[in-house]
Amino acid sequence: MNEMIESMLNNKKGIPSGIYSVCCAHPLVIEAALLQGLADDSPVLIEATANQVNQFGGYTNMLPADFVSFVHDIAVKVNYPTDRIILGGDHLGPTCWTKEPAAEAMEKSKKLIETYVAAGFKKIHLDTSMQCADDTLPLSDETVAKRAAMLCQVAEQTAIRQFGKSDIIYIVGTEVPPPGGAKEEIDTLEVTPVENVNETLSVHAKIFAEQGLHDAWSRVIGLVVQPGVEFDNFTVFEYDSSKAQALKNFAANTAGLVFEAHSTDYQPAEAYKALVRDHFAILKVGPQLTFALREALFALSFIEQELVAPDAQSQLREVCEQVMLNEKGGWESFYPQDQQNLAVYRRYSFSDRIRYYWNNEQIQTAVTKLFANLSAIDMPLPLISQFMPSQYDAVIAKKLDNAPKALVLNKIMQVTQLYADACYFQTKQRVK
Repeated sequence: MNEMIESMLNNKKGIPSGIYSVCCAHPLVIEAALLQGLADDSPVLIEATANQVNQFGGYTNMLPADFVSFVHDIAVKVNYPTDRIILGGDHLGPTCWTKEPAAEAMEKSKKLIETYVAAGFKKIHLDTSMQCADDTLPLSDETVAKRAAMLCQVAEQTAIRQFGKSDIIYIVGTEVPPPGGAKEEIDTLEVTPVENVNETLSVHAKIFAEQGLHDAWSRVIGLVVQPGVEFDNFTVFEYDSSKAQALKNFAANTAGLVFEAHSTDYQPAEAYKALVRDHFAILKVGPQLTFALREALFALSFIEQELVAPDAQSQLREVCEQVMLNEKGGWESFYPQDQQNLAVYRRYSFSDRIRYYWNNEQIQTAVTKLFANLSAIDMPLPLISQFMPSQYDAVIAKKLDNAPKALVLNKIMQVTQLYADACYFQTKQRVK
């Protein structure tokens, strides 16, 4: 945690230093992130979202304490020191219970916060910006701030009861992209106006003070704003620094504050560096990591198709498609229904809704079979070159084993490398 605070302070001094947040619960993605941390000798920030992990299990069937154990177990396996892992809770608020009245949703949100803090999560995003069943839109800044303060109070009390003190750092902000990405095609994006940022901070500071949360407010280090980055199914909105100069100047002149940028997936390498230079010092990434995972697994399935008898193949791509057709809840409302080839959306969309299905038992069995099939044979280099050309380069340079899991991890680390370069490119001697 101290390393993260130091990075934020350096960023405020004009040193292009930041940290990227791995928002994912897939074990191979977590392993890749920790391997990246080892390569860079850097802390690793891993976050769970409220819909992934909560007091009811979320879609991963993990409680917050389970998630901590899950991450730490992987860290032990790869020899990454657990005391350098920073665990964060993202979108903690009523996001899972917006169909319920606000009073009921907030009671569940309090329990959500309590279980996260008690489990040892130290970075908490207080997200109370969403409408509950009996709310009138638009929600005022005062309503959002009062709900955030209510949850902060629970977090502080839980930390003191559990650990004797609170050293939690908080993220606030009302201009939050929806968890999991946009639900529709996007035409334009508006960068958050500075006057909105100033109002959000002023109202939150006032209400936190009224609730006696002065010490907690001093640990609010980040604000979520819209820097002009987002993605939908087939389009990526790239960061344009010239449009965010007012936000950059605001952060530069506001003590103790950096910006947290959500939905930064799929940006060009230079965009990440520009974001960090412009005080977007916390970069969130999730779907791009599982997108790389899916690309790698599908590539291996094509290699398998060339080498393994049909009746012995994993049929991974076919299994994924059938499971998604049988269980439509994870993708149907996110993809347009008036176009002809939904299969392309299901398999290849940037929004990567297939990521919600990797813990399905049938799909896990197919992945296990895929790995077993390819581990039992020598994969010919021409097939690696055909389907995983970047990994082929690493294999022939003797920097990577020609083994299925190693190829998948390397593919995911192509993404973490981009983020690491942006966050540490002038502050650390990188391990090549």
